[in-house]
Amino acid sequence: MATVHRFVVVPAIPEKLQSLNELAYNVWSLWNYEAVSLFSRLDPDLWEATNHNPVRLLNLVKQEKLQAAVQDEGFLAHLTRIANDFRYYMASPTWFNIHHPNSKAQIAYFSAEYGLHESLPIYSGGLGMLSGDHMKSASELGLPLVGVGLLYREGYFHQRLNMDGWQQEQNPENDFFSMPMTLVRDADHHPVRISIDFPQGEVKAQIWRVQVGRVSLYLLDTNVPDNRAEDRDITARLYGGDHEMRIRQEILLGIGGIRALTALGITPTICHMNEGHSAFLAVERCRVLMDRDKLTFPQAAELVASSNVFTTHTPVPAGNDFFHRDLVERYLGNYYPKLNMSLDEFLSLGRVHPSDGNEFFGMTVLALRMAWHCNGVSELHGDVSRRMWQRIWPEVPVPEIPIRHITNGVHTPTWLGDGMARLYHEYLGTNLVDRPADHSLWTRVDRIPDAELWRTHERRKDRLIGFARQRLREQLARRGASAMDLRRAEEILDTKALTIGFARRFATYKRATLLMRNPERLLRMLSNSNMPVQFIFAGKAHPRDDGGKRFIQDIIRFCAREEVRGRMVFIEDYDANIARHLVQGVDVWLNTPRRPMEASGTSGMKAAINGALNLSVLDGWWCEAYDRENGWAIGAGEEYNNDDYQDEIESRILFDLLEQSVIPTFYDKGLDGLPRNWIRRMKHSISTICPVYNTNRMVQQYCEEFYLPASDSFFKLGESHGQPAAKLAHWKAGLHKSWDQVKVRSIKAEVDGALKAGEALKITAEVELGAVTPDDIKVELYYGGLDAHGEIQHGKCQDMMLAGDIDPGVYRYAGALHTSDCGQQGYAVRIMPNHGNINKRLEPGLIRWG
Repeated sequence: MATVHRFVVVPAIPEKLQSLNELAYNVWSLWNYEAVSLFSRLDPDLWEATNHNPVRLLNLVKQEKLQAAVQDEGFLAHLTRIANDFRYYMASPTWFNIHHPNSKAQIAYFSAEYGLHESLPIYSGGLGMLSGDHMKSASELGLPLVGVGLLYREGYFHQRLNMDGWQQEQNPENDFFSMPMTLVRDADHHPVRISIDFPQGEVKAQIWRVQVGRVSLYLLDTNVPDNRAEDRDITARLYGGDHEMRIRQEILLGIGGIRALTALGITPTICHMNEGHSAFLAVERCRVLMDRDKLTFPQAAELVASSNVFTTHTPVPAGNDFFHRDLVERYLGNYYPKLNMSLDEFLSLGRVHPSDGNEFFGMTVLALRMAWHCNGVSELHGDVSRRMWQRIWPEVPVPEIPIRHITNGVHTPTWLGDGMARLYHEYLGTNLVDRPADHSLWTRVDRIPDAELWRTHERRKDRLIGFARQRLREQLARRGASAMDLRRAEEILDTKALTIGFARRFATYKRATLLMRNPERLLRMLSNSNMPVQFIFAGKAHPRDDGGKRFIQDIIRFCAREEVRGRMVFIEDYDANIARHLVQGVDVWLNTPRRPMEASGTSGMKAAINGALNLSVLDGWWCEAYDRENGWAIGAGEEYNNDDYQDEIESRILFDLLEQSVIPTFYDKGLDGLPRNWIRRMKHSISTICPVYNTNRMVQQYCEEFYLPASDSFFKLGESHGQPAAKLAHWKAGLHKSWDQVKVRSIKAEVDGALKAGEALKITAEVELGAVTPDDIKVELYYGGLDAHGEIQHGKCQDMMLAGDIDPGVYRYAGALHTSDCGQQGYAVRIMPNHGNINKRLEPGLIRWG
């Protein structure tokens, strides 16, 4: 076959419309509803047909429509206003500029998927949506941040359901040149490329840039002609293939991602690993420092770990990536020698028990070992994660395991409906988008007249139902449905009925079919003509998750029952567009995970900013947000050992809540047709949830609690070509060598009977340090109330003071506990490392209890 020579054709945009190009290539225009309406105005039908892709719209729109826009003064005025707003946004001062003007931080945020918009289908679910919202809020706040990810040629699959309701997957290819991204080129206009050595040979990747407001997202793509066919497929599909494909993708993301930043002239001072997929970045950062500053791996690791941030999202061990020894050796056999490490030394970085040769290599374990700043994504998930990974720190009480929590949020402008946005703009103030975490703004929601809030919500519900009818008709037509069924699709759902939405990934623990455990009660509810209720479902199951697929099939079959038609529907091919319609239009957002399996969840937050009320199990974020008036809780946070029993109990509770509270409150309307009690709950939900559960608050929290301290550590330990890091590693190695000599010889307390509240308990301890000096350690009292098993609960720490030496290497320490808490109390004495450059207090293997 003849050689194909490539070239790119760009649209001929008239001079007066050139700003459209500028807007099309920045994702800002896709979360600004007025910019969205500008593109839609060019050709509404084509805007829908292109899946709201502004670049593809400009590629396909007919020239006569562009010429008509040039002659349309209203369109030109609209374009000028949006272009001016965009330029003002890009140039205006930001939170970071104002509050941290002297910071030298450079943050690199790594994630396997980014859910920025439906026109960029490189995401699968909540993890990607969070990554996309994180990027957007980093732009809003002005953080010096870049994103790093992979660019999937086929993205995540499109869902199609057959006549029997069984999910089938399709993987159409993305056309990157018709998407809001650009190929990164060097000064000679050649694509910038990086390479990685794999067993079959060198693999090259080119880099694409997506501009997300003020910040850039860089995506690696191995679909280049120089690569073998199997290597071009590394970035073919998100979460596709087997363990071998997964390790190839994760090496590319972590190691290749760092090399891409180097090729772009970016040197991050902080790397944030969003989930463990990118954890190989930690060893690549070490390799770079070893080459540049002639450090050993342990020395480089101190500097790297001090400036790495790791966020875990998975509440069960099986959900984390583990690789067999042979797979690691095959793909990294040429790599770990560059770290001056043996295979077993390298594998120990990813093992809970480093010396256990039978243990697989875990990416989450690697990330936890190589990051001083670790967190779960809700308060409950932080606790679950500490318990799940306690074995890495076997001598540390669970509450002190160094995994904190930063609860997720959502990017308010992305998910807020245009009608609600205008309402908030009028009554809450113009600064809402700039200050979504400002509680004082959201308290003004009471100023919104009940009638206006309700009518705005009803219009959004009308739009949702119109959208659902259209999508249902399209999917029925694809399945070859009859003409009668197609006509029925135009009449499904009732714009005045209580509408409950359920849309998410169809993992079995999310229990999408919990309602169907009692079909008789559900049918009675659906057939009640006085207080009608209807449900809209959407979601995808993983291609290899037959259990999730059966849940979808069960729902489809139930929807097909004659007595259910029109009251329960399933919209296929769930994506960001469907999610927006649902969260902006439903009355109630239903969430039924099996506690504590939901790490956080964010869809309910998106619904809340649009006035919907949450009806959810107390799991993930809802544990923190629920206050008895801003929605409903299914159960009281109980956890069960029997899944079937738990499902049965919580199904009954769900029906009781619907029948006795949710439905009656919705239909309790006055003479003016307004459900005043419902509206009161809506306003309370908005005012309590919106200022807290947004990504501006979340990213600001990451910045202040993790990014800035990590950046400070990077510069402090990296001075003089990493000499402080080298000294810290040398000190720590010496401590490990001598730690067996460290012990608490005796503990004495001056107490005569029970203490009265407020009295001091004086405690002395004799400690034996051997070759370790008192300057290298600190002795602490760990104390608190005792549970029924004699374990300290909610422990607190207090330093003991050196009171003198007894023998060579033996010292006396003294302290006093002052407690106002009554009841059974307890304390313990422990010896800890003490060094000015240790940020992570609890080192595995360096703690000694009395």
